Amino acid sequence: MPPEIRKAATVIAIAIVLASSFAAAYTVALGRPAPRNLPVGVVGSTAAVAPFVNALHSNKNEFDVHQYSTRDDAVAAINQQRITAAIDATATPPLLLLSSASDPSGTRALIQLDQTQPGQFILPIVDLHPLPPSDPAGLATFYLVIAATILGFITMFQLRANVKTLSLGRWLVCLVVLAVVGGAALASVTGPVLGALSTPFPQLWLLTSVQIAVAALFNSAMLVLIHRWAIIPTWLVFILLGNTSSGGAVSATLLPQPFAFFNHALPSGATVSAIHAATYFPQNQRTLPFIVLGVWLVAGLAALIVASRTLHRSPAQ
Repeated sequence: MPPEIRKAATVIAIAIVLASSFAAAYTVALGRPAPRNLPVGVVGSTAAVAPFVNALHSNKNEFDVHQYSTRDDAVAAINQQRITAAIDATATPPLLLLSSASDPSGTRALIQLDQTQPGQFILPIVDLHPLPPSDPAGLATFYLVIAATILGFITMFQLRANVKTLSLGRWLVCLVVLAVVGGAALASVTGPVLGALSTPFPQLWLLTSVQIAVAALFNSAMLVLIHRWAIIPTWLVFILLGNTSSGGAVSATLLPQPFAFFNHALPSGATVSAIHAATYFPQNQRTLPFIVLGVWLVAGLAALIVASRTLHRSPAQ
């Protein structure tokens, strides 16, 4: 077999495997979402809510039921994102308190459990944190993170293909410019321009820029280490596992393992969580997503610099 045919066959085979794995991962993780230890609170106990509460307890692997002494305690837990919903048996009539902004897919699962037939519910529903009309499905953050990820690593491939004379220092300058300007552009589109996200613009800009930088740094390090095959680990980390487990399309509480774990460990999930909290729960933001992003950012930069200096080449070469 001629060398060029063998190389072409290899490229085609890898592309097919990557695309097939993408379809399989999305089908497994997102195609059949089901609650997995979805946290739900219960306040009080009456005969009116007993069927609903019993349904939660009977599905032990689906719902994680927490008892609260007062409605205020349950609402505080919802605001702190420790639970997704609460059944308030002390109200007249008893209510199902939801927070669709906390977990859109999780609240949909609870609504289905509460619904006896279209338009009729066991418990009246009160949405404490509804999603805005500009983003009724809660997918704007997911789309933003996908765009930031693609912008980050695709631009690095294009730099390598078109500007092969860049030193590591100049490559990093280009990367910083891409992250800052690209982050501002994407944040502007989803924020002020389209109004899909009401996140404070400086924080939205920062988080978007960090996602771009992390994807670009990872891909740059792979370009130094494995050259043209850098697409394989980049695709695996940021597309196959990262976007699938990000929690933007299907919340982490409805993802099967290992995707639920990757939601907390990979940068895409951290960025989605951080933007989501900054948008809907600015007074109760978590530190873990910022720690995860910081670790990936520092590790990516360190890996790129060490690999480049050890092998004496820049990502452009």
